[in-house]
Amino acid sequence: MDFFLPEDNLNRAVPEETHITTLSAEPWPDGYRLRVNIEITPFQKRPYIEVTLNDADGEEVASTNIVEPLSWKLEFTMHIRGDLNNPYTLNARLYYPEGGPSDQPRQFTFDVTPPQDSPEPDSN
Repeated sequence: MDFFLPEDNLNRAVPEETHITTLSAEPWPDGYRLRVNIEITPFQKRPYIEVTLNDADGEEVASTNIVEPLSWKLEFTMHIRGDLNNPYTLNARLYYPEGGPSDQPRQFTFDVTPPQDSPEPDSN
């Protein structure tokens, strides 16, 4: 049952044909937040998406799970924990929890620029 009006002429894929089509990330200027964009194939059955962010040492510094998204275009913010350790790798995996098909994980690697310190106010 759709609670929102579907887009006109949108072909919705069955679970076996539902995939992540785009994965990208853009660090915020503060150096500790990340805008994540994910697009998936328009779907008939809502999938689950697991997203993790790892630093250069492979340590997980952020993660989130998206349960049955309503839209096939997703944008959200992740917070980077700890000291900056470039490069970062964003990993996303689409799956169905009841053992249905899952998509190949997607990766996006990028660097985060440390925030610029604001100049000291002039004391004169």
